Amino acid sequence: MDIPDYDKALYFTLWGQWDDLLVLMVRTNDDVLSKKIQNFLHAYHYSLDQAKIFECHDNLLYYIDHAMKHLPAVAMEV
Repeated sequence: MDIPDYDKALYFTLWGQWDDLLVLMVRTNDDVLSKKIQNFLHAYHYSLDQAKIFECHDNLLYYIDHAMKHLPAVAMEV
């Protein structure tokens, strides 16, 4: 998993670039990130419950933040 995947996920999520987020979901090696993106996109497109959409959106952002904090320093220098 490269740090750019987390940066891209954060950027795409914050700016509403859902097509790019979908492509990232398929290409990333981080299974948890992929699942969080899948859950959010599914809720965004199919859920009528706005609270569910916000919850999935927040879960994705929290995971990205958590993952970026716990990356080894070597991975962040690349």
